Amino acid sequence: MLIFDFTQIGNKLYSFRKKVGMTQAEVAEAAGISDRTYADIERGTVNMRVETLLRICKVLKITPNEALTEEVEETEDSIVEELEKLPLSDKKIILKMLEAYIKNK
Repeated sequence: MLIFDFTQIGNKLYSFRKKVGMTQAEVAEAAGISDRTYADIERGTVNMRVETLLRICKVLKITPNEALTEEVEETEDSIVEELEKLPLSDKKIILKMLEAYIKNK
């Protein structure tokens, strides 16, 4: 699932940076940005440009997908359980959506 929260993205970058054993200053220098800017990115207080994200990902040896997405851990069983709780009218709408998705796949 795509992440739209800058704080979550910053937290992910922090985790990846720690895994590779780099400081904020090292990542910032290698990515061609200021220490302050990189610190703000990790805190989620700044909206970075795509080019900046790509350079940071290259430095951390991760893909943009790894930085911008999170795993959805719902199983089929939990999805079915949630569907069963819905009123019939909602189930019909979801069924039509699935049919349209499958038809256009």
